[in-house]
Amino acid sequence: MNYTAISMCNDESSKVCTTTTTDSEPVDENPLFWPLQVGSMTLNHRVVLAPMTRCRAIGGVPQDAHVEHYMQRATPGGLLITEANAVAPEGYGFAHTPGIFTEEQVNAWRKVVDAVHVKGCYIYCQIWHVGRASHKYHQPNGAAPVSPTSIGIQTPFLFRLSGGKMVPFSEPRALATHEIPPILQQFKQAAKNAIAAGFDGVELHAAHGYLLDQFLKDGINDRKDEYGGSLENRCRFLFDIVTAITAEIGSQRTSVRISPIIDHIGATDSNPVALGVHLARNLSRFNLAYLHVTEPRFHAQGVSDTQLNCKIFRDQYEGVFMCTGGYTREEGMKAIRTGYTDLISYGRLFLANPDLPSRFYFDLELNEYDRSTFYTHDPYVGYIDYPQATTTTFDKGVPLTNDGRFCLAKPIPAIQVENV
Repeated sequence: MNYTAISMCNDESSKVCTTTTTDSEPVDENPLFWPLQVGSMTLNHRVVLAPMTRCRAIGGVPQDAHVEHYMQRATPGGLLITEANAVAPEGYGFAHTPGIFTEEQVNAWRKVVDAVHVKGCYIYCQIWHVGRASHKYHQPNGAAPVSPTSIGIQTPFLFRLSGGKMVPFSEPRALATHEIPPILQQFKQAAKNAIAAGFDGVELHAAHGYLLDQFLKDGINDRKDEYGGSLENRCRFLFDIVTAITAEIGSQRTSVRISPIIDHIGATDSNPVALGVHLARNLSRFNLAYLHVTEPRFHAQGVSDTQLNCKIFRDQYEGVFMCTGGYTREEGMKAIRTGYTDLISYGRLFLANPDLPSRFYFDLELNEYDRSTFYTHDPYVGYIDYPQATTTTFDKGVPLTNDGRFCLAKPIPAIQVENV
C-alpha cells in the first residue's frame, strides 16, 4: 500500500512537497502528527492554535503585528483559529479586540489570511458577541450591554477597562424578542465577511459565558419567550444561527465552540451534562467541520486536571471533535491515541512557542509564557517576540531552516493514494 506523504517545514519560503512511503515505513509514533481530514481541509498535524483574546487590535482593526503573529505560528497543513471577532459594535467587551463587520476590518484580516496561506496553513475566524460580559464604556453611546437577561455578572468577577482599572461589569439590558433575529443576521454577515477576507472557515463562539452561552445556560437565561425555559428553547438561538451560517457559507466551513460544564463569569447551568449532550447530538446533524469543546479541566490560572472527562460529549457527537484545556504534549498524545479527541487546541503554550508543532515533534524544551503581557496592547512584547528554537538553544541533530530554526522535515504519512 502506498501513501502520499507531506514534508513540513517552518520556513516561509518552503513549499509543501509530496513523497511516497510504503507499509515498511511506520506511521509517525506521535499521534499529534497523524494527518486528518477536517471539513475541506487536509491537516498534517493536530496541534491547533486556540483562539485567544490578546487586545492588540487598535480601534478594532488588526494591525501589522497580527500578520507577523499568525504567520509565526503557521505550518504547512496546520490550523490556526483567530482571536474572537465582534460581529457588531454592540458585540465588543474588551479594549482593542478585533471585529469583522466593517470593510476596513475585512481588508486588514485579508492581509493576515494571505500571509498564513503562503505558508500552506489553514486559518479559521472565530466570531462572537459578548452579551452582558461588557461595560458601557465599550458600548455605542454608552448604552447598557444586551443579554437574554437583565441580571448582571456578579462579583467577584470584574471588568478590565482599557487603562487596566478593574471595575464591576455594567448591568445588562434584556433583549426584547424582536431584537434577537437581527443579531442572528449580524452573525450571518460576519461569517460571510470572513469568507470574503479569505478565511477557510469560521468558528462560532458559543462558550465561556458570552452571549450565546448566556442563552444556553439556565443559570443566566430567565426568559419566558421561545428563547428561554426548556432546554430546546435555550438552544434555539444557537441552532438558528448555525442554520443561517451553514446555509450562507457551507457546513464544511462552519464550526462551533461550546463549554457546557464551564461556569466562567457566572455561566452556570443546573444540568450541564444534559446541556452538553443535547448540543452534541443536535450539532451533529449540521455536518460541521468540527465541534470545539472546552474541558472541565480548563482554569483561568492554567491549572490542569489530568483526568479526561469530556468523553460523554465525544460519544454523542458524530464528526471531528476538538478539545482544549491546558493540555501538555504528553496528554495530547494520549488523548489522540486513545480516540478521546481528534484535535487539540493549545493556547498559552502556542502563545509562548510560535513553533510549537516543531517543538512537540522533536520533544524540545518549551518557552514559558509571561502572563503580564497577555493583554497589554503592546504590538511587540509578549506578542511577536517569543523566540523560536535554534541550534544555540538545542542540539537534537534535526533539520534546520536557512536561518537556523528547527524544521519539520520528516515525511509524515498522509493520504492513501493506491492499493497494491
